[in-house]
Amino acid sequence: MAAKSFDMVVIGAGPGGYVAAIRGAQLGLNVAVVEREHLGGICLNWGCIPTKAMLRSSEVFHLMHRAKEFGLKATGIDYDLDAVVKRSRQVAGQLSGGIGHLMKKNKITVIMGEARIAGKGKVSVKTEGGTEDLSAKAIILATGARARELPGLEADGDLVWTYKTALTPPRMPKKLLVIGSGAIGIEFASFYNTLGADTTVVEVMDRVLPVEDAEISAFAKKSFVKQGMKIMEKAMVKKLDRAKGKVTAHIETGGKVETHEFDTVISAVGIVGNVEGLGLEELGVKIDRSHVVTDPYCRTGVEGLYAIGDIAGAPWLAHKASHEGVMVAELVAGKGNPHPIKPEEIAGCTYCHPQVASVGYTEAKAKELGFDIKVGRFPFIGNGKAIALGETEGMVKTIFDAKTGELLGAHMVGAEVTEMIQGYVVGRKLETTEADLMETVFPHPTLSEMMHESVLDAYDKVIHM
Repeated sequence: MAAKSFDMVVIGAGPGGYVAAIRGAQLGLNVAVVEREHLGGICLNWGCIPTKAMLRSSEVFHLMHRAKEFGLKATGIDYDLDAVVKRSRQVAGQLSGGIGHLMKKNKITVIMGEARIAGKGKVSVKTEGGTEDLSAKAIILATGARARELPGLEADGDLVWTYKTALTPPRMPKKLLVIGSGAIGIEFASFYNTLGADTTVVEVMDRVLPVEDAEISAFAKKSFVKQGMKIMEKAMVKKLDRAKGKVTAHIETGGKVETHEFDTVISAVGIVGNVEGLGLEELGVKIDRSHVVTDPYCRTGVEGLYAIGDIAGAPWLAHKASHEGVMVAELVAGKGNPHPIKPEEIAGCTYCHPQVASVGYTEAKAKELGFDIKVGRFPFIGNGKAIALGETEGMVKTIFDAKTGELLGAHMVGAEVTEMIQGYVVGRKLETTEADLMETVFPHPTLSEMMHESVLDAYDKVIHM
């Protein structure tokens, strides 16, 4: 049977792949998407979206316990873990179904199966009904990544979980160990701790949320400890002894190994790219530590072959993947003037309690790069809206280049900061200066006023502190 011919074939239908397909179709390309599991990829089905649904449940549960503070009465407060999970799965299902609708609307051919690049411009797909051969002028790799498994700490779905089991838990953990305090680890720690699990977090680096600004990490840690979490930094889980219903973890800290008993372990020690079985080595694609090496335009060095999203390396964020997808579709179609994405323009958001969000350089990084800096801070306790909401724990921190007034970085911890960060993201994109931000009128009463005050503070003009 002759190969079906397309302008562009996208391998993987996560937030990078499906967005690339839609943008390509909008620009008049004939597009096919190959997906082996489910439309929307990990993000929609097993990542960003269902975790936020679960975290929302724990946030409401937490607020119910605070009812008295707000002059409300709530008694017999409890939760139904199965119902929490069910809602989370429904949210994921609704969005995944929505992607199917968008594929149809944009006349994109969807092929469910495992893809392999059979040669330049050739894709072979193993489907339930046999093998389908496709040919295309451009192929986009958007195969994403999976949880990293460390030897001896492998997940078993019973005592040791990855994010997938943590999203559909067989039981409520009583004594939980979370290995890794990046966004995934700390979000699960936050969820289960709020629902009453005795939670310990082990982080190999010298602080939790290690990619964040050190001051924000320290603030968040204080808050987690206040909520009852145990945080072990500069610590490493050397091995896990599994027995019926319990795990003994050997944790090394300060050169000593201690043993601690848990009934559940969640491993969140990073990710590895899905590069296997695609035929990349034979094509001469360069792979570095499980990620495809690309230029700033996501080109792999093999003509007509691009890689976007998690498989193309950090930052491992859905919104980065989507923007790369749009850029590559526009390159393939020869339309527009696509710009490469700068990692320091991409915001990072963590939906623990309190939330954490940031964009640009940390204070340490700005200094390391040789900038002479001005730093401003403003606490939630000084903001009227935060006090009215009963959310007085948090801070906004801004970092400017003292010479030019360029906003180098913004870092926040507290309620709804994942929504507020976008103001600074736009500011950085528009190459705003401290003067622009100072002259901007922020509405009152809003949490966003703290963004204004933080800028004012960097220049010794703060009003409410």
